[in-house]
Amino acid sequence: MQVEVKLDPERKEIGIVVLAPAPSPELDELVRRLEAEHLSPLHGWQEDTMTPLPQSQVVRCYTQDKRVYATAEGGAVYQLRERLYELEEQLDRRKFVRISNGEIINLDKVTAVDLSLTGTIRMTLGEAGYAYVSRRYVKKIKEVLQLERRRPR
Repeated sequence: MQVEVKLDPERKEIGIVVLAPAPSPELDELVRRLEAEHLSPLHGWQEDTMTPLPQSQVVRCYTQDKRVYATAEGGAVYQLRERLYELEEQLDRRKFVRISNGEIINLDKVTAVDLSLTGTIRMTLGEAGYAYVSRRYVKKIKEVLQLERRRPR
């Protein structure tokens, strides 16, 4: 891989252009890693200690008792100072999706999807447990996960 840097004092921010002969898994991985670097971490609090949480380690964000929490890999729970709607704007839209009025999950952490429940979906989040998609969001989640059934013609 060849790396080339061009300096332009007129630019206001850093930009990256990736040149490739054709799409490939290596290219997809490179783009994913570059985009992950750009995403700002969440600031999780445990009492008086703030811990930066990389978005790739966040399993879910949820509300409980009028507070917002994030569960990280390994099961650690942190309190967040943002509201869910603010997190929804801050989090990577390709990986995080709102599944109810009180919860956002990381699709990369979903290990199983149970569609057998009538009117809802149960998602297994590894060691973080389960999350249930509220009826209001079922159609959206099915579209995101490409689970819509195709009708025979």
